[in-house]
Amino acid sequence: MRVVNGNYFVRNFPLRCSKLWYHKRSYSMLDRGNTSLQYSNTGRGIAFRSELKRKAKRVVVKLGSAVITRDDECGVALGRLASIVEQVSELQNAGRQMLLVTSGAVAFGKQKLRHEILLSQSVRQTLKPQDFLKSRPYIEPRACAAVGQGGLLSLYEAMFQQYGLTCGQVLVTKQDVHNKYSLDNLRSTVEELISMNCIPIINENDVVASPPDLDLDLAGVISVKDNDTLSSLLSVELKADLLLMLSDVQGIYSGPPDVPESRLLDTFRPTDVSNIEFGDKSRVGRGGMESKVKAAAWALERGTSVVIANGTSSDYVIRQVVDGRKVGTFFTMVEETGPSVENQAAGARKGGRALQSLTADQRGRIIYKLADLLIERKDQILDANSKDLEDARFQGQLTAPMMARLLLTPSKLEGLAQGLRQIADSSHNILGRVIKRTKIANGLELKQETVPIGVLLVIFESRPDALVQVAALAISTANGLLLKGGKEAYHSNKCLHSLVEEALAIYVPPETVSLVSTREDVNDLLQLDKYVDLIIPRGSSEMIERIQSESKGIPVLGHAEGICHVYIDKDADLEMATNIVVDSKCDYPAACNAMETLLVHRDLIRSSFLDRLLKALREKGVIVHAGPNLVKTLPLTPAAAKSMKKEYSGLECAIEVVRNTEEAIEHIHQFGSSHTDVIVTDNRETAEHFLTAVDSACVFHNSSTRFSDGYRFGLGAEVGISTGRIHARGPVGVEGLLTTRWVLTGQGHTVADFADGGSLKYLHEALPLEEVPWESSDEESIEDTGDGEVIQK
Repeated sequence: MRVVNGNYFVRNFPLRCSKLWYHKRSYSMLDRGNTSLQYSNTGRGIAFRSELKRKAKRVVVKLGSAVITRDDECGVALGRLASIVEQVSELQNAGRQMLLVTSGAVAFGKQKLRHEILLSQSVRQTLKPQDFLKSRPYIEPRACAAVGQGGLLSLYEAMFQQYGLTCGQVLVTKQDVHNKYSLDNLRSTVEELISMNCIPIINENDVVASPPDLDLDLAGVISVKDNDTLSSLLSVELKADLLLMLSDVQGIYSGPPDVPESRLLDTFRPTDVSNIEFGDKSRVGRGGMESKVKAAAWALERGTSVVIANGTSSDYVIRQVVDGRKVGTFFTMVEETGPSVENQAAGARKGGRALQSLTADQRGRIIYKLADLLIERKDQILDANSKDLEDARFQGQLTAPMMARLLLTPSKLEGLAQGLRQIADSSHNILGRVIKRTKIANGLELKQETVPIGVLLVIFESRPDALVQVAALAISTANGLLLKGGKEAYHSNKCLHSLVEEALAIYVPPETVSLVSTREDVNDLLQLDKYVDLIIPRGSSEMIERIQSESKGIPVLGHAEGICHVYIDKDADLEMATNIVVDSKCDYPAACNAMETLLVHRDLIRSSFLDRLLKALREKGVIVHAGPNLVKTLPLTPAAAKSMKKEYSGLECAIEVVRNTEEAIEHIHQFGSSHTDVIVTDNRETAEHFLTAVDSACVFHNSSTRFSDGYRFGLGAEVGISTGRIHARGPVGVEGLLTTRWVLTGQGHTVADFADGGSLKYLHEALPLEEVPWESSDEESIEDTGDGEVIQK
């Protein structure tokens, strides 16, 4: 690619790619002199990848030679082609207009002609196929195309027929696009096919095409026509919304793909071309990445968005691209208002390491500063929150529980500040804390110590207070942090994040904690396994469950549901039980630690206690649903519950009767979510059995489920609740954001020293956790010279 005065030159045509400048009149890439061909499809195309799902109605899929051709370059890759046809058919049947620009006719024909040549060999030659492979004759590509074009279309027809679709072949030449009348006829024909729900399959007519370059058959490369410029031209002529160029590359890299420092560019702007290093071309075909970039930039400038992606993988790449997933490289003219999420993640990684180099006191000062800012800027925060509340009421899309989570109040800010100071006070001796020491051998010591996890991605809905809590926990544990909040809390999150940046600036870069505000889809963030070490979702059960199921390669710490139980045993203090139930359900019904199901021992069902309990709940506005056993037991009961595995997140709950403690435990294991479960009883033996047997992250005796909270546990705050079986369960504070590493200190030790006949033996002795510098061994002694210098002997 040649750059002169800011112009990109493609086939001797200047393509201006400055930020907001576009041709009012654009001409064919393949026409070097005819200025009568004007394109009306000018503009910037689809601005953001996330808009493809909604706006990409007409899609041109260009299948490169490397996609169509088998890896051994002996024919068409049928499995790959079948997957492509399946995806194209699904999108066509879903209402999109799909067009194919395909290579492969020469490859298909060459395979058939080779077979014919092999059949014509003598018996002696046939018995020695290796000789044939070495001396196989040159086959004219145009002859291959003549044989292959019909066969390739027949293959497409058979495949599309399986999905109830018809396809039509359109063969074009350079002369066709040079001639206005031919071009008009081409456009009219394709539009007619589209109107009849027929998929146009377009290819350059290689039978009459200009002679290609020297066939490299002897070098193991099939010489087939590159359709990059053809697909770009037709996409603009046919006013396609999206051109998807499939080849054997993932997309555009910042450098050679085989260099570890190179990274795949999710988004590419033509103005970035000077930063790109182009490598070799594809294994087959005459085009390469530079050809694709030129063609893509040309189409983009004229209003067609472009994605370059890998079509040889087993993933449903066409479907993913049209769905707006982060696959391949998306071309756009729009400049992002902020850094890319990849750059934000890299900044978080760097910032986390900067935090790790600070002392505990310094990290504590950052958190104290943030706590002070919450109080100092209280009016500013509440003003921003009021904008979010107003927008939410106007749009009417948030449920009552989500509105409750969105609301910030002066008392909430006071509680947040107090919790942050608790985190700051607990920051001492968190990092580098030795949890195990072992004397491997004389002079060889191993220790296990705490270190940060790395970079955290926290995705949260509605609750802007979560931003501050999570930021403080990340700072305390020296983790870099990416925050993705819901759009319903946009103003609140932006305001609070600015305070976090201000506090961080005391010692470390503000990018240490970044708020992802670009149009990244949550699913795209889940693919950042090269940058993110742990995902922590906070929000609705649907959101958390989706993140847990769609995250690939990144661990997820969280809980999908908060179905908490309170079991009232026959030996319970009934007044205490009533208070615990009312508090568990009504204190904050939108919280994940609110009671959703009440279990009552059957001995209490026919007593006046149940009536008093139901009355207390109803006075608080709680709607009660009866479980199946309760419906059978009492003739007059509340309406039956539709499910015993339901998180109401409001002033509703279910009540069920159980015969004994064992049945209560079985019910919890069957319908619970391993969050928080409570027993109310004065029988210590029954309580101990319940606490031991219930397999939940939090199990309580004679206390409200609402105590399942990081602040109430004395953690200062929580990054989330974990109901999994990983290192952290229940409310996750600073300890849950740490991992460990092993540090081995020796004196020139080698494994060979411990081999048979070696001078050393393994001891594996446990040492006290208190680390003593230069601890003496059996063969060592330490001498203090008296002037502060310690000498090891």
